[in-house]
Amino acid sequence: MKKALVFAGIFLTTLIRLQAQNGLEHIQVEKFYISDANDTVANIDGGVLPLGSVTYRVYADMLPGYEFQAAFGVPGHEMRIETSTYFFNNLDRGNTSPTFTLAQCASNTVMLDTYLSTGGSCSSCIAVPKTEDDSSNTIVNNYSPQVLQSTNADAGIPIKIVDGKFAGTPNAVTFVGITPDMFNDLNSNTAFVTSNGSWASLNGSRGHDTLLNKVLIAQITTNGQLSLKLNVQIRKITPLGPVVEKYVAENPIGDEIAFPELIYVSDTTSTSGIRFASDANPTWSVFPNPCHDFISLAFAGSQASEVQYQLYNAEGKKVLSNRIPAGTPQSKISLSGLPGGIYFLEVLSAENHISRSKLVRY
Repeated sequence: MKKALVFAGIFLTTLIRLQAQNGLEHIQVEKFYISDANDTVANIDGGVLPLGSVTYRVYADMLPGYEFQAAFGVPGHEMRIETSTYFFNNLDRGNTSPTFTLAQCASNTVMLDTYLSTGGSCSSCIAVPKTEDDSSNTIVNNYSPQVLQSTNADAGIPIKIVDGKFAGTPNAVTFVGITPDMFNDLNSNTAFVTSNGSWASLNGSRGHDTLLNKVLIAQITTNGQLSLKLNVQIRKITPLGPVVEKYVAENPIGDEIAFPELIYVSDTTSTSGIRFASDANPTWSVFPNPCHDFISLAFAGSQASEVQYQLYNAEGKKVLSNRIPAGTPQSKISLSGLPGGIYFLEVLSAENHISRSKLVRY
């Protein structure tokens, strides 16, 4: 009970709860990397990394102005991170949160470590999905022989091309009522479960791109089936005080908001580098990125309804707009006549569900 009270004291008692604004858009899961046979040579330094292990990155995708505060488990709302095999924990520099340095990211398999996060991917970098990385300053692995060179198409853009990092100072991860040491040991357990604890950003975390506002909350590497059941708390600062929203995987009580995407089970047959954590919303991806003359908008699974896309430039001006009929698996979009720069693609479903992605045109 004492730990539960501590959790409540940190996040709930001094905040003003207003009408829910539904600031959480998605829980987005990215296949960051799939290990190949060459990666196993680093076992002697980094720990056992089975062939075919998948590194997943889990993002809280919020509306602009919102901040990620915590992922939590409380009585009635269990939090669970589970695999059918074991988690990969790098034994060289890995930790329960991404405290290793940028320089250390180039060593053996540290970049694939399993950890809990509040936005960071190392001590001096903010994580972003690979499709939103501009490919500058990508880390070059210096292990001998060189590892992390896999080009498995199921993981999207190879991390040797874009590493999903931007320079920045991430907020520290604060553990309240939990000690996730199982993410710091060699094959110690198969499930992290709590009903009385959290990992948290005491100051609140926003995404590197404040418009897209995607905050990495966990990186998990395993060669088994990954299952997640999460609950998250976010907030928005307003002139009247902070607006706090609590999203739960199931069984909401009071002002809690049920959010099905907080439950996720990995699909080993999926070929999408990025997918949403629930089939409740259509999954789409855009490639290539960076791009030049065109982009392709691809839908995974059945696209049951018509969607509309809109492309905005960095100043927020709409430069393209069109509709894609239901049942279209892939649509090619011409960028002819547009200058190079940063663009934002927005996809609107028939159910008025909006998703966004950042593009770089050269």
